Amino acid sequence: MLGGKKVTVVFVLGGPGSGKGTQCTTIVEHFGFTHLSAGDLLRAEIKSGSQNETMIENMIKEGKIVPSEVTIKLLQEAMIKSENDKFLIDGFPRNEENRAAFENVTKISPAFVLFFDCAEEELEKRLLGRNQGRVDDNIETIRKRFNVFVESSLPVIEYYSSKDKVEKIDAAKPIPEVFEDVKAIFAPYAPQVIYLF
Repeated sequence: MLGGKKVTVVFVLGGPGSGKGTQCTTIVEHFGFTHLSAGDLLRAEIKSGSQNETMIENMIKEGKIVPSEVTIKLLQEAMIKSENDKFLIDGFPRNEENRAAFENVTKISPAFVLFFDCAEEELEKRLLGRNQGRVDDNIETIRKRFNVFVESSLPVIEYYSSKDKVEKIDAAKPIPEVFEDVKAIFAPYAPQVIYLF
């Protein structure tokens, strides 16, 4: 329950450049989820001129993890404001402390974790090729972000694996093939079509 409504949450994890954003867009279109990107919410918070602006900006620039309470507050506000009750939370939890804090604060455990698995060389190639003008798309920061991902996020994936809650996707495949795998996992969440005769 969150703000009086029962919600379904799916955590979406994968190294930087693993295609999480691309696949989330398609999941939203096909399965009616609301996509919440922790990174986008933090970047919006920087632009809003909040008192956390400088701290968040510096941590993102250094490829570090923003304190849990900041990110969880933004996620909670976004979920409460939304009309929807199905959420993809992309790029969070980034570490064990994030995960534990999220479950303690929101009292929500995810339905499952969608894990986009991809080799570091492939991720580097993709990120250097995408050039979206993001401060964190240079080789040094990319490597830092990847190391942070391996050190911090893999324990989260292991934790949920032990609870049988991880759906692993081979993200090195072409986008349409990756989506076929994603579709199979999300089939139970497809909007119900009711035929009235």
